[in-house]
Amino acid sequence: MPPAQPSPILRRRRLGTELRKLRESAKLTGDQVIEAVGWASASKLSRLENGRSRPDLRDVLDLLDLYQVTGALRDELTAITNEAGDIRGWLRSYATMTPRQRGYAELEAGCAEIREYSPVIVPGLLQTKAYVNLRILSSRQLVDDPDAEDAETEVAARMARQSLLTREPEPPRYSAVIEEAALGGRAGPREVLRAQLIQLRKLAGLPNVTLQVLPTEQTIAAWYLPHTGFSLYRFAEPQDPETLAIEGLATNLMVTEPREIATYSRVFDWLQAAALTPEETIIWLTERAGQRSSAPRKPTSRDPGMPPSQRSRRAGRLTEQ
Repeated sequence: MPPAQPSPILRRRRLGTELRKLRESAKLTGDQVIEAVGWASASKLSRLENGRSRPDLRDVLDLLDLYQVTGALRDELTAITNEAGDIRGWLRSYATMTPRQRGYAELEAGCAEIREYSPVIVPGLLQTKAYVNLRILSSRQLVDDPDAEDAETEVAARMARQSLLTREPEPPRYSAVIEEAALGGRAGPREVLRAQLIQLRKLAGLPNVTLQVLPTEQTIAAWYLPHTGFSLYRFAEPQDPETLAIEGLATNLMVTEPREIATYSRVFDWLQAAALTPEETIIWLTERAGQRSSAPRKPTSRDPGMPPSQRSRRAGRLTEQ
C-alpha cells in the first residue's frame, strides 16, 4: 500500500467543514448563499457542507468567490475538492474493494491512530483469511440481495485493508481491546480459532500495534457495561475531524461530534484499564494457541505477581472442541 492518502469521503467532510465555517464567518444563511450563487436546490449546499455528495469544482469556486477566499486557502480548498472527487484514483490503492468494505477502508486511509473495542468479533484488520471467510459465510443467510458481492470477493476486499498496519512509511498506531468471549468456542471451529490466536500473537509484536484481551469476569469502571463495539479514528491532518464508527447489522453509524468522540474515548480508557496489559495479553494468546511462551511478564497492581497459569484459570479457558 502506498503512503497514507486521505480518502475521498474524508476529503468531502473536510471540505464541507471548511465551507460551513466560511459561510458562518461571512454571516450568510444557507438561503442567502443559494440565492447569491443561483443554485436551484436548497439541499445542494446542505449536502456539500455535510460531506454527503461529490463536490463539483465549479460549484466550490462559486462559493469561494462569494466568500472572497483567495491565496493559499483557496489553493488548498481547490486541491481538497479535486481529491474529494477522485474515487477511482483512491481505489487504485487496493487490489480489490467492495462497497461493503469501502466505508471502513475510507476511514482507515490517512489515519494516524485507530482505537477499537470488539466485544464479540475479532476486529477486521486483525482477522485471518479463514476467520474472515467464516464470518462472511455465517452472515450470508441474512443477506437477501441478488446483487450482493460473492463471498470470495468480500474476503479478498477485507484482506486488502489489512496492509494498513504494515504500511510504509508511518503505519498508524493501532490499539484494540478484545473481549475474551470474542475468542471463545462460539466464534468458530478449533483450528480456525487457533490460527486466529497465532495471528493475534504475531500482530501484537508489531511496534505500532497494542492488543489487550478483556477477561469475561473483569469489571469495568465500577461495573460499567459498554453498549456496543466501536472504532475511533484520528487522522494525520489535524484539521480532519476525528470519527467514531459503530457497526450495525444492516447499517453503520459514523459520528464526528466532539462530545460523542470524547465520551467514547473515555470508555476506551476504562476498557484498557480493565483489560490485561499488552504483555499479559501476549502470554494469554500464546497459552490459548498452545504455544510456549517466551515473553517476559510484568506484574501489575491489579494482579501482583500472579503466575500466568493462575490468571489463565481466573480468566477462563478457550473452549476445546
